[in-house]
Amino acid sequence: MLITTTPNIEGKRIVQYLGLANGEAIIGSNLIKDIFATVRDVVGGRSAAYEQALREAKSIAMKEMIEQAQRLGANAIIGVDLDYQTIGNNGGLLMVSANGTAVVIE
Repeated sequence: MLITTTPNIEGKRIVQYLGLANGEAIIGSNLIKDIFATVRDVVGGRSAAYEQALREAKSIAMKEMIEQAQRLGANAIIGVDLDYQTIGNNGGLLMVSANGTAVVIE
């Protein structure tokens, strides 16, 4: 599956647009991760726990988007956009969504 953030693929011809493909992942952060992240933020370090959570959520969202595109019969996804949001009053949940257009290319 060819995946790109651009609206076309150089050297390839889009022969069919199959519609939107998307995937979402919502991951909660626990209290211990929050405490360590706060300590690291105070001393200026990077929060490995949150970086790992972001990578995991992105991977899940991308995988779901690819699976949906494959079910539509696509062999590529163009115009991919990743969005990151926190959910809840204190940002206790992290949501990553991946969206793109499922297409058939030759």
